[in-house]
Amino acid sequence: MKTFKIRFFENRKIFFAISLGIMVIGLIFNVIFGTQLDIQFKGGAEIKYSFDGKIVQEEVEKIVQDTTKKDVTVHILENVKSSDGKSVKNNVSISFAGTESISVDNQQAIAKALTVKYPDANFQVVSSSSVNPTMGHSFFAKCMVAILLTCVLLVFYIALRFKKIGGMSAGVMAVLALLHDVIMVYFTFIIFRIPLNDSFIAVVLTILGYSLNDTIIIYDRIRENRRLMGPKTPYSVLVNTSINQTFTRSLFTAGCTFSSIATVFIVGQVYGISSVTTFALPMMVGIVTGCYSSVCIAGPLYVMWQNHKAKQKAEARA
Repeated sequence: MKTFKIRFFENRKIFFAISLGIMVIGLIFNVIFGTQLDIQFKGGAEIKYSFDGKIVQEEVEKIVQDTTKKDVTVHILENVKSSDGKSVKNNVSISFAGTESISVDNQQAIAKALTVKYPDANFQVVSSSSVNPTMGHSFFAKCMVAILLTCVLLVFYIALRFKKIGGMSAGVMAVLALLHDVIMVYFTFIIFRIPLNDSFIAVVLTILGYSLNDTIIIYDRIRENRRLMGPKTPYSVLVNTSINQTFTRSLFTAGCTFSSIATVFIVGQVYGISSVTTFALPMMVGIVTGCYSSVCIAGPLYVMWQNHKAKQKAEARA
C-alpha cells in the first residue's frame, strides 16, 4: 500500500491552531447566544402545531405569552413533509420552561388565540410533551456521569493494552483527543442553534467509540513499528511513520461513514424530521473531527509527552 509522507509531528502547531481557532469561534457563539437545553434536560412542556401559510415568530410568542401568562420559546419549521410524503405542512414548536404541564384547555386556548390572529392558518395540535425539571436535571447529570465514566474506562483500557509504548500516557493523550471531539460536537450544537437533548449524548458516546477505534489502530501500528524499528528510533519518526501507514485507511473509513450519515441527514431534511437532522448533522461533524483528532492531535500529543519524559530522565541522570 502506498503511504503518504506527511510530517504530522513537525506540523503539530498548524493542527493545534486549526482546532483552537474553531474552538474560539464556537466560544464566541456560545457567549453571544448561550447554551439551549431541551426540555428533556431543563424540564418544561412543548406543544407542536401544524399550520398553513405564513406566521411571524415574534407575534406568535406574544400571543402565547398573553394567553398563558408564561415565558415561551417559539421555533417555526416550514415545508415539513408528512410521514407518508404526500402532504407538506408548516410546524410551529412552542416550549414552556417550568414545572407545570400544559393542559388540553390551554392547548385549545393557544390554538384559538392563534386562529384569531391567523384565521386561515388552520392550527392543529401535532404533539404535546412535558418533563419535570427535577427529572430533566437528573437525566442530564446522569448523562454527564456516563461520559466521564466512559473516558476513565478508556484510559485504563488503553493503558493495559499498550503497556509496551507507555500505556497510561497513550491513554491520557487519546482521551484528550476525545475531549477535543466532544468540544467540537458541543460547539456544533451551539453554532447551529440546536438545543442540547438526548441526541447530543447519543452523538458524543458514538463519536467517543468511533474516534477511539481510529486512535487504537494508530497505537497498534506504533507498537508494531517500535518492535520493528527498534527502541532507539525517535518517537517523532515512529509516530509519523505509523500515522502515514494508516492514513489511507483512516480517510476511507471516515469518508464512507460520513457519506452514510450525510444520506441520513438529507433524508431528514427532505421529510422535515428534526429528530433525525439534529442527530445526523453533529454526527457528520463528529466523524470529521474524530478522524482529524486521531491523526493530527493524539499522535503529536503522544510524541510531546514521550519527549518530555525522555528529557526529564536525561536531566535526572545528568
